[in-house]
Amino acid sequence: MREETSFRDRLHAWWMAARVHTLPAGISPVLVGIGIAAADEVFSLWPALAALVGAVLIQIGTNFANDYSDAIKGTDAPDRTGFTRVTAAGLLEASTVRLAAFTTFGLAILLGTYLVYIGGLPIAIIGLSSVLFGYLYTGGPKPYGYRGLGDLFVFVYFGLVAVVGTYYVQAADVLASPLTVAIPAGTITLEAILGGIAMGALTTAILVVNNYRDIEEDTAAGKRTLAVMLGPRWTRVEFIALLAVAYLVPIYFVFEGYELVLFVYATLPVGAYAIRTMLIIQEGETLNQLLSNVGRLTLLYAILFAVGVWW
Repeated sequence: MREETSFRDRLHAWWMAARVHTLPAGISPVLVGIGIAAADEVFSLWPALAALVGAVLIQIGTNFANDYSDAIKGTDAPDRTGFTRVTAAGLLEASTVRLAAFTTFGLAILLGTYLVYIGGLPIAIIGLSSVLFGYLYTGGPKPYGYRGLGDLFVFVYFGLVAVVGTYYVQAADVLASPLTVAIPAGTITLEAILGGIAMGALTTAILVVNNYRDIEEDTAAGKRTLAVMLGPRWTRVEFIALLAVAYLVPIYFVFEGYELVLFVYATLPVGAYAIRTMLIIQEGETLNQLLSNVGRLTLLYAILFAVGVWW
């Protein structure tokens, strides 16, 4: 019975280390890229699935690396306000979490070889840089996440790159020859870029809530996130601005004939409640629930956006 309990506890620890509640940040942009590709009649199943699995692997690998690096650097304390970090809490060995990070990144790279065959050199650059920056977020001698650049990374890689890259590999499979060196015509569109901006805003909003919650702890640990630099007031302004961008982007699609993208406005009450919570609550466990809610908002927005554009 003890061994069964121990195994169950360890499995739960890995579930926490993967931070499953953050996975909408990896999944949602891919769904939008798939929806826009379907609307443009360049949907391709296998590249789309590979992009989805690859995005999840990079997200989980980044989470493992973050858990390990923050614990080693002393940024995370066992009694932190946020979700439990398994390395700092002693639930998993640091070396094991580090190995898991590299293994997960390795699987992402292995899967990426198929996408490189489809999309050529541009995908090789995107894939390798995604893995590299995922690790360097809190890893390495000078983690950029400690220097206020985490928001920019998330906006670019979990927004623009994820949506445009997902669209690109499908369009390249339909329109171009394998192993291309240049970017073939028709494989990057304004609609994909705008979709990337919308999803970049929402995925960054997830990070903003996380860093807003941790301002005091990060300040004490010497971790200078953008939230630490801006302070609570301007971090709330950033959060509101990001949600505003996400809800402004669909207007362009409506004028371009994608009227059903208006589906995304069904999520407005959730977004408004998130803003209200940010304005009222400045610390405590409530922000953990807000973090999960913004993740669900991002996923629901992405599903409605993708269906609205494609339908």
